Amino acid sequence: MPLTSVSTTVDETNEGRVDIIVRELSETSRSQARGMIDQGCVMINGSPCKSVGTTVKPGDLVAIRFDKHQRYREKKRQWDDRTFEIVFEDDHIIVVNKSAGTLTVPTDRGAPNSLVDRVSIYLSYSKANKEAFVVHRLDRETSGLLVFGKHEPIADLLTEQFKDRRPTRLFHAIVAGNVVEDEGTFESHMATGSNLDRYETRPGKDTDQAITHYKVVRRLAERESSHGEDTTLIEAQLETSKRNQVRVQFANAGHPVLGDPRYKTKEATHARWHRKRMALHASTLGFFHPVSGEPINFDTPLPSAMEKFVAGARGRSER
Repeated sequence: MPLTSVSTTVDETNEGRVDIIVRELSETSRSQARGMIDQGCVMINGSPCKSVGTTVKPGDLVAIRFDKHQRYREKKRQWDDRTFEIVFEDDHIIVVNKSAGTLTVPTDRGAPNSLVDRVSIYLSYSKANKEAFVVHRLDRETSGLLVFGKHEPIADLLTEQFKDRRPTRLFHAIVAGNVVEDEGTFESHMATGSNLDRYETRPGKDTDQAITHYKVVRRLAERESSHGEDTTLIEAQLETSKRNQVRVQFANAGHPVLGDPRYKTKEATHARWHRKRMALHASTLGFFHPVSGEPINFDTPLPSAMEKFVAGARGRSER
C-alpha cells in the first residue's frame, strides 16, 4: 500500500502544538495523529518529532508520511504535569497533590495554567472527555491535596460537605518562633480588606467564623545556635475552611508561616528558608464519596523543601 506524504510550513495562523497540525494535515482523529507522532511518521524541519507536546513556530516545516489505512496507536504514557500529581481518580472525582506556586483557579485577569485548567486538560484526554469542577481551593504558594468533581452535580455534593464542615483537612506548617502550648484552638471571625488581605475582627454580618485546632509536632532550633528554638512544625486541623485561615491566625498569634508574603512578612523570614513558596502543606484530606457514601481518606508527605528544613535543624518531637 503506497504511503501518503503531506507537509505544511507553519505560519501565525497555526503555530502551537504539533499534534493539532498533524491532525489537520492528515484529516484524522486526535488519537490517530498522536499515534503517528509516537510511531515516527512526523518530521519537523527534517528531524523526527519525538513528543506529542512539541510546539512549532512560524517558518517550521511539518511533514507526515503515513498509511491512510493503518491504525496508529498512541504509546501509553504517564501523565506528567508540574502543577499537580494524581493521588486518586475514579469516574466521579479526582484527588490531586497541588504544587506550590500554582493558582487553584484563574484570577480575574485570566492567568493561564491554573490548577483547574491543567486538571481539565488531563481529563480531556480521557475517553469520557470530562472536565474538572472546583470544590475548594488552596493559596497559590501552598501545596497539598485538593479534590475536583468530574461532573458539576458531583462537585456540588462535595461543596455541600465542606459547607457542613464534614471533610477532614489537616495542614502541616513551619511557623516562626516557639509555639509554647502543645495544642490549642484558634477561634475568630475574619473579614476581607480593600487590598484583599484577610484580618481578624469582631463578629458581624460580613465576617466568617474561622476555627483551627493545632498540635505541635516538633520544636526546632538551629544547630549552630544556642538561643533556643526558633521555629515550630505544627499540625493544623481545619474545622472551617476560610481563605488564608491558618496564615492569619498563626500570624496574629506571633507565629507567621515561614515564607508568607502577606502576613507578618518580616517575622516570616528565616536564614534557611530560601524558597519562594510558603512552608504550608495540605497533608490530609478526608470526605465521604459523593456517590457511594463511603468515607475515603488521603495523605501526602511533607514536600521536600519542608522536609529538608526540618532535617537541618535540631528538634524534639512533642507527639
